[in-house]
Amino acid sequence: MLQMPKKFFVSSGKAVSRVSDLNAFDEALLNAGIGEQNLVYVSSILPIGVKQTRKTTLPMGAITHCVLAQQRGGEGEMISAGIAYGFRDDGLGGYVAEGHMHGTGRALREVLEWKMMEMAKLRGVKFKSLDYKIEELSIPMDHYGACLAALVFLF
Repeated sequence: MLQMPKKFFVSSGKAVSRVSDLNAFDEALLNAGIGEQNLVYVSSILPIGVKQTRKTTLPMGAITHCVLAQQRGGEGEMISAGIAYGFRDDGLGGYVAEGHMHGTGRALREVLEWKMMEMAKLRGVKFKSLDYKIEELSIPMDHYGACLAALVFLF
């Protein structure tokens, strides 16, 4: 039997660390509320009938399917990571685009919109609307940084 998500929530986080970009990423996951789960990265299809819900506390160690965008960087850099998501106007599910860059959240939003428009064009569909979750971080000197955004599926 195939697993089909019934719900999803969207979250994001960012953090800095004096130790490493991996430690910054770990804290960003904790800040997003998904740092105690075993993450499984999936591609970007919202199934028919899936519903968005509020951020949910997940049990420690849970196998957690998510679309994840992340960006890590070093001192003095501006980084951003985010997702765009939207449902088709015909009611047949939707799509998610993830992106990351050394740059601003505003620039990333433009890139995400282009990606979503291309996905719609390739499929010959239109979106009801688009939603975004983007984190931006200016990393201080003598630090590493990470930011992320995730769409987390619930079964």
